[in-house]
Amino acid sequence: MGGVKVGGDAPISVQSMTIPHPSDVSGTVEQIHQLEKAGCELIRVAVPDQEAVAALPKIKSQMTVPLIADIHFDHRLALQAASVVDCVRINPGNIGPWWKTEEVIKAVNDNGIPLRIGVNGGSLEKPILDKYGYPTAEALAESALNAVHALEDVGFTNMKVSLKASDVHMAIDAYWLFAQQSNYPLHIGITEAGTAMTGAVKSAMGLGWLLSQGIGDTLRVSLAADPVEEVKVGFEILKSLELRHRGVNVIACPTCGRVEIDVVKMANELERRLAHITTPLTVSVLGCVVNGIGEGKEADIGIAGGQGSGILFKKGKLVHKIPSKDLIETLIEEVELMAKEKEAESAGVAVSELPYDGTSVDRPQLQPLSLESESAGSQKEIPVFPVRS
Repeated sequence: MGGVKVGGDAPISVQSMTIPHPSDVSGTVEQIHQLEKAGCELIRVAVPDQEAVAALPKIKSQMTVPLIADIHFDHRLALQAASVVDCVRINPGNIGPWWKTEEVIKAVNDNGIPLRIGVNGGSLEKPILDKYGYPTAEALAESALNAVHALEDVGFTNMKVSLKASDVHMAIDAYWLFAQQSNYPLHIGITEAGTAMTGAVKSAMGLGWLLSQGIGDTLRVSLAADPVEEVKVGFEILKSLELRHRGVNVIACPTCGRVEIDVVKMANELERRLAHITTPLTVSVLGCVVNGIGEGKEADIGIAGGQGSGILFKKGKLVHKIPSKDLIETLIEEVELMAKEKEAESAGVAVSELPYDGTSVDRPQLQPLSLESESAGSQKEIPVFPVRS
Protein backbone atom coordinates (compact mmCIF):
# COMPACT_ATOMS: atom_id res chain seq x y z
CA MET A 1 0.00 0.00 0.00
CA GLY A 2 1.79 3.09 -1.21
CA GLY A 3 5.32 2.75 0.18
CA VAL A 4 4.38 0.31 2.94
CA LYS A 5 4.66 -3.42 2.41
CA VAL A 6 2.43 -5.76 4.41
CA GLY A 7 3.08 -9.46 4.88
CA GLY A 8 6.06 -11.76 4.52
CA ASP A 9 9.14 -10.41 6.26
CA ALA A 10 7.92 -6.79 6.26
CA PRO A 11 7.71 -5.09 9.66
CA ILE A 12 4.30 -5.28 11.31
CA SER A 13 2.70 -1.92 10.55
CA VAL A 14 0.52 0.16 12.87
CA GLN A 15 -2.61 1.83 11.58
CA SER A 16 -5.52 3.89 12.86
CA MET A 17 -8.70 5.64 11.70
CA THR A 18 -9.73 9.27 11.67
CA ILE A 19 -12.77 10.49 13.60
CA PRO A 20 -14.20 13.48 11.62
CA HIS A 21 -16.48 12.93 8.64
CA PRO A 22 -14.22 13.21 5.56
CA SER A 23 -16.27 16.14 4.28
CA ASP A 24 -14.59 18.05 7.12
CA VAL A 25 -11.35 18.06 5.16
CA SER A 26 -9.42 20.40 7.45
CA GLY A 27 -10.41 18.45 10.59
CA THR A 28 -9.59 15.13 8.97
CA VAL A 29 -6.23 16.34 7.66
CA GLU A 30 -5.34 17.84 11.05
CA GLN A 31 -5.94 14.50 12.71
CA ILE A 32 -3.99 12.70 9.98
CA HIS A 33 -1.00 14.95 10.65
CA GLN A 34 -1.25 14.15 14.37
CA LEU A 35 -1.30 10.45 13.55
CA GLU A 36 1.65 10.77 11.18
CA LYS A 37 3.64 12.57 13.87
CA ALA A 38 2.85 9.73 16.31
CA GLY A 39 4.28 7.21 13.83
CA CYS A 40 1.07 5.87 12.29
CA GLU A 41 2.00 4.07 9.07
CA LEU A 42 -1.41 3.43 7.48
CA ILE A 43 -4.46 5.65 7.93
CA ARG A 44 -8.01 4.54 7.27
CA VAL A 45 -10.91 6.89 6.58
CA ALA A 46 -14.57 5.90 6.78
CA VAL A 47 -16.35 6.59 3.48
CA PRO A 48 -20.09 6.40 4.22
CA ASP A 49 -21.48 8.63 1.45
CA GLN A 50 -20.85 10.68 -1.69
CA GLU A 51 -19.65 13.69 0.31
CA ALA A 52 -16.98 11.52 1.88
CA VAL A 53 -15.72 10.00 -1.37
CA ALA A 54 -15.64 13.44 -3.01
CA ALA A 55 -13.33 14.68 -0.25
CA LEU A 56 -10.76 11.90 -0.66
CA PRO A 57 -8.57 13.63 -3.31
CA LYS A 58 -8.18 16.73 -1.12
CA ILE A 59 -7.33 14.59 1.89
CA LYS A 60 -4.90 12.38 -0.01
CA SER A 61 -3.00 15.38 -1.39
CA GLN A 62 -2.18 16.58 2.13
CA MET A 63 -0.84 13.37 3.70
CA THR A 64 2.37 11.38 3.45
CA VAL A 65 1.31 7.89 4.59
CA PRO A 66 -0.93 5.52 2.60
CA LEU A 67 -4.68 6.13 2.70
CA ILE A 68 -7.25 3.33 3.05
CA ALA A 69 -10.94 3.81 2.23
CA ASP A 70 -13.24 1.94 4.61
CA ILE A 71 -16.51 1.14 2.84
CA HIS A 72 -19.66 -0.72 3.84
CA PHE A 73 -22.97 -1.37 2.06
CA ASP A 74 -22.54 0.82 -1.07
CA HIS A 75 -20.05 -0.72 -3.49
CA ARG A 76 -20.29 2.33 -5.78
CA LEU A 77 -18.32 4.31 -3.21
CA ALA A 78 -15.54 1.73 -3.48
CA LEU A 79 -15.49 2.05 -7.26
CA GLN A 80 -14.95 5.81 -6.98
CA ALA A 81 -12.45 5.62 -4.11
CA ALA A 82 -10.25 3.06 -5.88
CA SER A 83 -8.79 5.69 -8.20
CA VAL A 84 -7.67 7.86 -5.26
CA VAL A 85 -6.62 5.72 -2.29
CA ASP A 86 -3.90 3.12 -1.68
CA CYS A 87 -6.25 0.36 -0.52
CA VAL A 88 -9.98 -0.33 -0.29
CA ARG A 89 -11.61 -2.20 2.58
CA ILE A 90 -14.97 -3.92 2.10
CA ASN A 91 -16.98 -6.50 4.01
CA PRO A 92 -18.54 -9.05 1.64
CA GLY A 93 -21.10 -9.76 4.34
CA ASN A 94 -22.78 -6.39 3.86
CA ILE A 95 -21.76 -5.30 0.35
CA GLY A 96 -24.65 -7.17 -1.32
CA PRO A 97 -24.78 -9.58 -4.28
CA TRP A 98 -21.50 -11.08 -5.47
CA TRP A 99 -21.47 -9.10 -8.72
CA LYS A 100 -20.95 -5.94 -6.67
CA THR A 101 -17.79 -7.40 -5.12
CA GLU A 102 -16.60 -8.40 -8.60
CA GLU A 103 -16.97 -4.79 -9.72
CA VAL A 104 -14.88 -3.66 -6.76
CA ILE A 105 -12.23 -6.26 -7.62
CA LYS A 106 -12.03 -4.90 -11.18
CA ALA A 107 -11.72 -1.32 -9.90
CA VAL A 108 -8.86 -2.05 -7.49
CA ASN A 109 -7.15 -4.24 -10.09
CA ASP A 110 -7.36 -1.49 -12.70
CA ASN A 111 -5.77 0.93 -10.23
CA GLY A 112 -3.10 -1.49 -9.01
CA ILE A 113 -4.09 -1.37 -5.35
CA PRO A 114 -4.88 -4.15 -2.86
CA LEU A 115 -8.19 -5.04 -1.26
CA ARG A 116 -8.83 -5.73 2.39
CA ILE A 117 -11.52 -8.27 3.11
CA GLY A 118 -12.85 -7.33 6.54
CA VAL A 119 -15.10 -9.81 8.32
CA ASN A 120 -16.82 -8.76 11.56
CA GLY A 121 -18.83 -10.74 14.07
CA GLY A 122 -21.62 -8.18 13.78
CA SER A 123 -22.03 -8.37 10.00
CA LEU A 124 -21.76 -12.00 8.92
CA GLU A 125 -23.71 -13.04 5.85
CA LYS A 126 -27.07 -14.76 6.45
CA PRO A 127 -26.13 -18.29 5.26
CA ILE A 128 -23.22 -18.37 7.72
CA LEU A 129 -25.41 -17.15 10.58
CA ASP A 130 -28.07 -19.69 9.68
CA LYS A 131 -25.46 -22.45 9.77
CA TYR A 132 -23.89 -21.53 13.13
CA GLY A 133 -26.84 -19.81 14.80
CA TYR A 134 -24.77 -16.89 16.08
CA PRO A 135 -21.29 -15.41 15.53
CA THR A 136 -18.53 -17.87 16.43
CA ALA A 137 -14.85 -18.14 15.64
CA GLU A 138 -15.66 -20.88 13.16
CA ALA A 139 -18.29 -18.68 11.51
CA LEU A 140 -15.82 -15.83 11.11
CA ALA A 141 -13.12 -18.11 9.70
CA GLU A 142 -15.48 -19.78 7.25
CA SER A 143 -16.88 -16.43 6.09
CA ALA A 144 -13.38 -15.08 5.48
CA LEU A 145 -12.24 -18.22 3.66
CA ASN A 146 -15.36 -18.20 1.50
CA ALA A 147 -14.52 -14.64 0.43
CA VAL A 148 -10.88 -15.52 -0.23
CA HIS A 149 -11.79 -18.54 -2.35
CA ALA A 150 -14.34 -16.51 -4.29
CA LEU A 151 -11.74 -13.83 -5.08
CA GLU A 152 -9.24 -16.51 -6.10
CA ASP A 153 -11.87 -17.98 -8.42
CA VAL A 154 -11.78 -14.78 -10.48
CA GLY A 155 -7.99 -14.60 -10.35
CA PHE A 156 -7.61 -11.97 -7.62
CA THR A 157 -5.00 -12.50 -4.90
CA ASN A 158 -3.79 -8.99 -3.98
CA MET A 159 -5.54 -8.89 -0.62
CA LYS A 160 -5.23 -8.89 3.13
CA VAL A 161 -7.85 -10.24 5.52
CA SER A 162 -9.25 -9.35 8.93
CA LEU A 163 -11.56 -11.35 11.22
CA LYS A 164 -12.48 -8.99 14.04
CA ALA A 165 -14.61 -9.59 17.11
CA SER A 166 -14.99 -7.69 20.37
CA ASP A 167 -14.63 -10.94 22.32
CA VAL A 168 -10.92 -11.64 22.79
CA HIS A 169 -11.27 -15.44 22.76
CA MET A 170 -13.40 -15.40 19.62
CA ALA A 171 -10.99 -13.11 17.79
CA ILE A 172 -7.96 -15.20 18.75
CA ASP A 173 -9.62 -18.45 17.67
CA ALA A 174 -10.93 -16.98 14.41
CA TYR A 175 -7.53 -15.65 13.36
CA TRP A 176 -5.83 -18.87 14.43
CA LEU A 177 -8.26 -21.04 12.46
CA PHE A 178 -7.90 -18.88 9.38
CA ALA A 179 -4.10 -18.82 9.62
CA GLN A 180 -3.97 -22.63 9.54
CA GLN A 181 -5.69 -22.67 6.13
CA SER A 182 -4.58 -19.51 4.36
CA ASN A 183 -1.37 -17.58 3.95
CA TYR A 184 -2.71 -14.12 3.07
CA PRO A 185 -1.49 -11.17 5.17
CA LEU A 186 -3.66 -10.56 8.21
CA HIS A 187 -4.85 -7.26 9.64
CA ILE A 188 -5.47 -7.99 13.31
CA GLY A 189 -7.50 -6.18 15.90
CA ILE A 190 -10.03 -6.53 18.71
CA THR A 191 -12.95 -4.46 17.47
CA GLU A 192 -14.89 -2.19 19.82
CA ALA A 193 -12.30 -2.94 22.49
CA GLY A 194 -13.46 -0.18 24.83
CA THR A 195 -12.07 2.90 26.52
CA ALA A 196 -8.40 3.83 26.63
CA MET A 197 -7.44 1.57 29.52
CA THR A 198 -9.89 -1.30 29.01
CA GLY A 199 -9.34 -1.38 25.26
CA ALA A 200 -5.57 -1.27 25.62
CA VAL A 201 -5.61 -4.27 27.97
CA LYS A 202 -7.99 -6.30 25.79
CA SER A 203 -5.97 -5.47 22.68
CA ALA A 204 -2.68 -6.33 24.37
CA MET A 205 -4.05 -9.70 25.45
CA GLY A 206 -5.56 -10.62 22.10
CA LEU A 207 -3.03 -9.11 19.72
CA GLY A 208 -0.13 -10.10 21.97
CA TRP A 209 -1.11 -13.77 21.81
CA LEU A 210 -1.55 -13.71 18.04
CA LEU A 211 1.70 -11.86 17.40
CA SER A 212 3.62 -14.18 19.74
CA GLN A 213 2.51 -17.05 17.50
CA GLY A 214 3.62 -15.30 14.31
CA ILE A 215 0.04 -14.34 13.33
CA GLY A 216 -0.56 -10.77 12.14
CA ASP A 217 1.02 -8.42 9.60
CA THR A 218 -0.62 -5.08 10.37
CA LEU A 219 -2.72 -4.01 13.34
CA ARG A 220 -5.09 -1.45 14.76
CA VAL A 221 -5.82 -1.00 18.44
CA SER A 222 -9.48 0.08 18.47
CA LEU A 223 -10.08 2.49 21.35
CA ALA A 224 -12.88 4.84 22.31
CA ALA A 225 -10.21 7.51 22.63
CA ASP A 226 -7.96 9.83 20.65
CA PRO A 227 -6.65 7.81 17.67
CA VAL A 228 -3.12 8.91 18.58
CA GLU A 229 -3.49 6.72 21.67
CA GLU A 230 -4.26 3.76 19.39
CA VAL A 231 -0.93 4.25 17.66
CA LYS A 232 0.96 4.54 20.94
CA VAL A 233 -0.59 1.36 22.33
CA GLY A 234 0.05 -0.47 19.06
CA PHE A 235 3.73 0.33 19.13
CA GLU A 236 3.98 -0.54 22.82
CA ILE A 237 2.53 -3.99 22.11
CA LEU A 238 5.05 -4.54 19.32
CA LYS A 239 7.92 -3.18 21.43
CA SER A 240 7.03 -5.44 24.37
CA LEU A 241 7.32 -8.46 22.04
CA GLU A 242 10.51 -7.06 20.47
CA LEU A 243 8.85 -7.03 17.06
CA ARG A 244 9.41 -3.30 16.48
CA HIS A 245 11.74 -0.76 18.02
CA ARG A 246 10.63 2.84 17.66
CA GLY A 247 11.11 5.75 19.98
CA VAL A 248 11.89 5.84 23.68
CA ASN A 249 10.96 2.85 25.85
CA VAL A 250 10.70 4.07 29.44
CA ILE A 251 11.37 1.47 32.14
CA ALA A 252 10.21 2.57 35.58
CA CYS A 253 10.13 0.73 38.90
CA PRO A 254 6.71 0.16 40.47
CA THR A 255 7.77 2.16 43.58
CA CYS A 256 7.97 0.95 47.16
CA GLY A 257 8.89 2.20 50.62
CA ARG A 258 12.54 2.69 49.60
CA VAL A 259 11.70 5.19 46.86
CA GLU A 260 13.16 8.63 47.49
CA ILE A 261 12.12 10.38 44.25
CA ASP A 262 8.78 10.82 42.51
CA VAL A 263 9.18 7.97 39.99
CA VAL A 264 5.61 8.20 38.68
CA LYS A 265 5.86 11.91 37.92
CA MET A 266 9.31 11.54 36.36
CA ALA A 267 8.37 8.59 34.16
CA ASN A 268 5.26 10.35 32.82
CA GLU A 269 7.20 13.55 32.18
CA LEU A 270 9.89 11.62 30.33
CA GLU A 271 7.38 9.90 28.04
CA ARG A 272 5.74 13.25 27.28
CA ARG A 273 8.92 15.26 26.67
CA LEU A 274 10.72 12.54 24.72
CA ALA A 275 7.77 11.59 22.51
CA HIS A 276 9.36 13.39 19.53
CA ILE A 277 12.33 11.00 19.45
CA THR A 278 11.95 8.14 16.96
CA THR A 279 15.38 6.59 17.54
CA PRO A 280 15.00 3.35 19.55
CA LEU A 281 16.28 3.94 23.08
CA THR A 282 15.55 2.31 26.43
CA VAL A 283 15.50 4.74 29.35
CA SER A 284 15.28 3.61 32.96
CA VAL A 285 13.88 5.54 35.94
CA LEU A 286 14.46 3.81 39.26
CA GLY A 287 13.53 5.03 42.69
CA CYS A 288 16.55 4.10 44.79
CA VAL A 289 20.30 3.73 44.37
CA VAL A 290 20.46 0.32 46.07
CA ASN A 291 19.51 -1.64 42.96
CA GLY A 292 19.72 1.17 40.44
CA ILE A 293 22.48 0.07 38.08
CA GLY A 294 21.70 -3.63 38.44
CA GLU A 295 18.00 -3.29 37.65
CA GLY A 296 18.65 -0.85 34.83
CA LYS A 297 21.55 -2.66 33.21
CA GLU A 298 19.50 -3.47 30.10
CA ALA A 299 18.74 0.20 29.53
CA ASP A 300 20.75 2.46 27.24
CA ILE A 301 20.63 5.19 29.86
CA GLY A 302 18.88 5.84 33.15
CA ILE A 303 18.76 7.39 36.57
CA ALA A 304 18.36 6.06 40.09
CA GLY A 305 17.27 8.44 42.80
CA GLY A 306 18.60 8.84 46.30
CA GLN A 307 18.20 11.20 49.21
CA GLY A 308 19.34 14.58 47.95
CA SER A 309 21.14 13.11 44.94
CA GLY A 310 20.95 10.36 42.37
CA ILE A 311 23.08 8.65 39.77
CA LEU A 312 23.16 8.69 35.99
CA PHE A 313 24.20 5.46 34.31
CA LYS A 314 24.73 4.35 30.72
CA LYS A 315 24.73 0.70 29.65
CA GLY A 316 24.81 -0.35 33.30
CA LYS A 317 27.85 1.76 34.20
CA LEU A 318 27.84 4.71 36.57
CA VAL A 319 28.56 8.02 34.85
CA HIS A 320 28.25 10.53 37.70
CA LYS A 321 26.16 11.72 40.62
CA ILE A 322 23.54 14.42 40.14
CA PRO A 323 21.57 16.54 42.62
CA SER A 324 17.99 15.24 42.84
CA LYS A 325 16.56 18.52 41.59
CA ASP A 326 18.56 18.19 38.35
CA LEU A 327 17.90 14.51 37.64
CA ILE A 328 15.09 14.83 35.13
CA GLU A 329 16.57 17.71 33.12
CA THR A 330 19.97 16.05 32.96
CA LEU A 331 18.46 12.77 31.83
CA ILE A 332 16.41 14.47 29.09
CA GLU A 333 19.49 16.31 27.79
CA GLU A 334 21.52 13.09 27.79
CA VAL A 335 18.78 11.10 26.02
CA GLU A 336 18.41 13.73 23.29
CA LEU A 337 22.20 13.76 22.84
CA MET A 338 22.32 9.97 22.66
CA ALA A 339 19.53 9.93 20.07
CA LYS A 340 21.41 12.45 17.91
CA GLU A 341 24.59 10.38 18.18
CA LYS A 342 22.74 7.22 17.12
CA GLU A 343 21.17 9.05 14.19
CA ALA A 344 24.59 10.31 13.12
CA GLU A 345 26.03 6.79 13.35
CA SER A 346 23.33 5.43 11.06
CA ALA A 347 23.65 8.25 8.53
CA GLY A 348 24.95 6.98 5.21
CA VAL A 349 24.22 3.37 6.05
CA ALA A 350 22.12 1.54 3.46
CA VAL A 351 18.54 1.12 4.65
CA SER A 352 15.68 -1.15 3.66
CA GLU A 353 13.36 -0.18 0.85
CA LEU A 354 10.67 -0.04 3.51
CA PRO A 355 10.06 3.49 4.85
CA TYR A 356 10.99 2.62 8.43
CA ASP A 357 14.71 3.48 8.51
CA GLY A 358 15.82 1.14 11.24
CA THR A 359 12.69 1.08 13.34
CA SER A 360 12.03 -2.62 12.84
CA VAL A 361 13.71 -5.86 13.82
CA ASP A 362 13.67 -9.32 12.29
CA ARG A 363 10.43 -11.11 12.97
CA PRO A 364 10.83 -14.26 15.07
CA GLN A 365 10.15 -17.61 13.48
CA LEU A 366 7.42 -18.79 15.81
CA GLN A 367 5.25 -21.85 15.35
CA PRO A 368 1.49 -21.57 15.99
CA LEU A 369 0.23 -23.45 19.04
CA SER A 370 -1.88 -26.54 18.57
CA LEU A 371 -4.32 -25.36 21.27
CA GLU A 372 -3.58 -28.66 23.02
CA SER A 373 -5.06 -29.17 26.45
CA GLU A 374 -2.45 -30.99 28.53
CA SER A 375 -4.89 -31.70 31.31
CA ALA A 376 -7.41 -33.31 28.99
CA GLY A 377 -4.77 -34.87 26.78
CA SER A 378 -6.70 -33.82 23.71
CA GLN A 379 -6.02 -31.56 20.76
CA LYS A 380 -8.48 -29.16 19.18
CA GLU A 381 -9.48 -30.26 15.71
CA ILE A 382 -9.01 -27.71 12.94
CA PRO A 383 -12.22 -27.63 10.89
CA VAL A 384 -11.58 -27.66 7.16
CA PHE A 385 -14.12 -25.33 5.62
CA PRO A 386 -15.61 -26.10 2.21
CA VAL A 387 -14.38 -24.26 -0.84
CA ARG A 388 -17.03 -21.93 -2.23
CA SER A 389 -18.68 -23.50 -5.27
